[in-house]
Amino acid sequence: MFISLNPDSDVPVFQQIHDELVLAIARGQLSDGDKLDPVRRVAKDIGINPATVKKAYDLLVSDGLIETAGRSGSIVRPGAHTETQERQLAEQLGRVVALARAQGFSPDELHTHLSSTLKHLEVSS
Repeated sequence: MFISLNPDSDVPVFQQIHDELVLAIARGQLSDGDKLDPVRRVAKDIGINPATVKKAYDLLVSDGLIETAGRSGSIVRPGAHTETQERQLAEQLGRVVALARAQGFSPDELHTHLSSTLKHLEVSS
């Protein structure tokens, strides 16, 4: 498993690890049931404290994306890929709706634009 960290980032290292793994799940690079590398191996490969990796894994557990079984390791939880995609879609739609509302669009206008866009995309496909 390859995790890319940005040492110059303001984002904490555990959060960067978490975010990289969430992206890997969303992209299908990690699939349901895939085993994650052990905490100590990841820490050694990256050159960081194992507690930092454990914190990232614990966050993934609390997100419902992985399951841990003690010394047996951690696996991607069944359904995590779909849930991750749905969560990302909800976040993106939330940003679009917030921006549109800030620009003065009413809920009815948003619905009309969304319906029109969906119809246009269906015709284009």
